[in-house]
Amino acid sequence: MEVMKAAAEREAGGGDVLHMEVGQPSTAAPKAVIAAAQKALAEDRIGYTDALGIPSLREAISGHYRDYYGVNVPSERVVVTTGSSGAFLLTFLSAFDVGDRVAMAIPGYPAYRNILSALAIEPVLLETGPESRFQPTAEMIEACGPVDGVLVASPANPTGTMLDHRMMEELSTYCAGKGIRLIVDEIYHGITYGGRAETAVSHNTDIVVINSFSKYFSMTGWRLGWMVVPPDLARAVECLAQNMFISPPGLSQQAAVAAFSQYEEMDRNVARYSRNRSVLLEELPKAGLDKLAPCDGAFYIYADVTRFTNDSPEFCSRMLHDIGVAATPGLDFDPVHGHQYVRFSFAGSTDHMVEAAKRIQTWIK
Repeated sequence: MEVMKAAAEREAGGGDVLHMEVGQPSTAAPKAVIAAAQKALAEDRIGYTDALGIPSLREAISGHYRDYYGVNVPSERVVVTTGSSGAFLLTFLSAFDVGDRVAMAIPGYPAYRNILSALAIEPVLLETGPESRFQPTAEMIEACGPVDGVLVASPANPTGTMLDHRMMEELSTYCAGKGIRLIVDEIYHGITYGGRAETAVSHNTDIVVINSFSKYFSMTGWRLGWMVVPPDLARAVECLAQNMFISPPGLSQQAAVAAFSQYEEMDRNVARYSRNRSVLLEELPKAGLDKLAPCDGAFYIYADVTRFTNDSPEFCSRMLHDIGVAATPGLDFDPVHGHQYVRFSFAGSTDHMVEAAKRIQTWIK
């Protein structure tokens, strides 16, 4: 957010900015979703809904798991939430108590540990790197002492790395054997480059899976997500949702039902992300940024900048000031080693990616 603020100040002063700091699609919501929202505004009073979501959307999400993954997820296990943020809050409150310990990889999405800390649940940070593809392993979890939960993301933010079938099976089996609650963040599903991601729902019904309409469906501001809950958490999640949120946004829910007929439109966005990814994977090494996370999915390049600096915030500040390229230093994602990394988002236009790569090459040289 500080980078976005500095970028906005530069733009207000007449400078140009190539935005590679923002973790959201640059495209609008699907056309059918917008049309459905307009219809709902004209015909419906947009009131409260069931705390777990309107039945038609829960059924559509259930159908998504059947059609997209070939997995049976009854609509009764689907909970519609106020963004994935609401899903994480409901999960942490229903699954854990004050003083519990939840393990997660760093680098990782900072809100995980910040929400847990706010709830007096201890985030246990697992230091990962290229050798584990920036993903946690059962050995890492075992070494950190007793934990009550494990949180993983696939594809992950900021690295874009994914857990393959073997890695997910290993984590699922380990957590089940130890009585550890496994939570899997799948909000970048649909945005992958080497084949379709596998949902963790297929491994174990005790796993909590969290997803969102924000990334693949380009609906960040609609504030709508969902979770697949294990049977033992269902009632607790419902009671918490009733008291904390009343219901997810009614207009967004009605519109989102149409999203699941729009795979072709969304896949065109993913094709553009793929082109952008190829540009950066080819051009950033020419600037000397050749230590890059694998980025199997999502729309981020996580780059090691230690060849040039040990201070990624200062590196990003200078890059924005000197050439108008905004990127995010790694410290938010990794308080231990983040000063050595920068995250580049490639969710924008391909022309911007090409131009940004040229500027970075010239600047570093």
